Amino acid sequence: MALYDRLADLPIRVDGETRTCQERDTSSGFVRATTTFELHGDGHVGRGEDVTYDVEDHDALADVGALVPTGEFTFDEFSTALDDVDCFPTKDPEQPSARHYRRWALESAGLDLALRQADTDLAAALGRDRSPVRFVVSTRLGDPPTTDRVETILDRHPDLGLKLDPTSDWDADLVDALVATDAVRLLDLKGHYAGTTVDQPPDPELYELVIEGFPDAVIEDPALTDGTRAVVESARDRLSWDAPITGVASVRDLPFEPRWLNIKPSRFGTVESLLDTVEYARERDVRLYGGGQFELDVGRDHIQTLAATLYPDGPNDVAPGSYNLPDLPADPPGSPLVPGDDPSGLEF
Repeated sequence: MALYDRLADLPIRVDGETRTCQERDTSSGFVRATTTFELHGDGHVGRGEDVTYDVEDHDALADVGALVPTGEFTFDEFSTALDDVDCFPTKDPEQPSARHYRRWALESAGLDLALRQADTDLAAALGRDRSPVRFVVSTRLGDPPTTDRVETILDRHPDLGLKLDPTSDWDADLVDALVATDAVRLLDLKGHYAGTTVDQPPDPELYELVIEGFPDAVIEDPALTDGTRAVVESARDRLSWDAPITGVASVRDLPFEPRWLNIKPSRFGTVESLLDTVEYARERDVRLYGGGQFELDVGRDHIQTLAATLYPDGPNDVAPGSYNLPDLPADPPGSPLVPGDDPSGLEF
């Protein structure tokens, strides 16, 4: 039975919706805002987190009534009913990707509620076990880039792996210092971002520097241009994709048959699209790992739960939220993260 089919017929009763917004400074130098949707029904509450990046889009919800339909459904019927919901009723989102992010918040809240009403959890409903989750810590190196943050992280837990975002101001000395840590597992070239604060235009010299400098690291989201194609193709067996991945069709459209994929659930919008893509990748021996988006609330639990259930041994970018704080705590959790013994819904 397909993974989604194991969830589709779960009954769900939705009586109402509430929302809370939260904000926090981050280690990447911006203020993160998210909105948690809480769906109430039959004495239970299901929660999902909207990771839309623009604060204006969260503020626009202040005077908006409930978005989700109420009543009794199967989970699949609930998801279908969301097709008719305008998630941005007062204004278009600042970025088109936000439509998927908010839809995921509603879908994951609905799934969390349906699982709780059925007195079960995600792994049990899918017929799978939950395993300890290995994670890497994602961090940027500042402007100008230094190894200071890396050294602070590895001082806390020397065995942690790292996911880093190379930028055009990296040089050979910095690469040598990072290589010496033996901690770099992923390098995110961010070649598919546009109009964000983390855009990194395709840079042939940077690509050559890091692809050759880190011969064992997974290379995520390179941009293919006449100048970068040759060096990117030289790393074909360790290429991964993140920003373009929104469903099975997006995987088929990649320039190369992928060997790795970063699974960020909010990019998919729907539970069905997410699980169908996971199965499609598995059938083709594509290695998977989870990704995060500076979640501040239940979304962090959800990405860790998905990792524990579906790809626990990948270089999962699902580190506890304390690693995103500007000042790293003295004793943040180490890897792996061990799931709780008695989960409900999408709890980790």
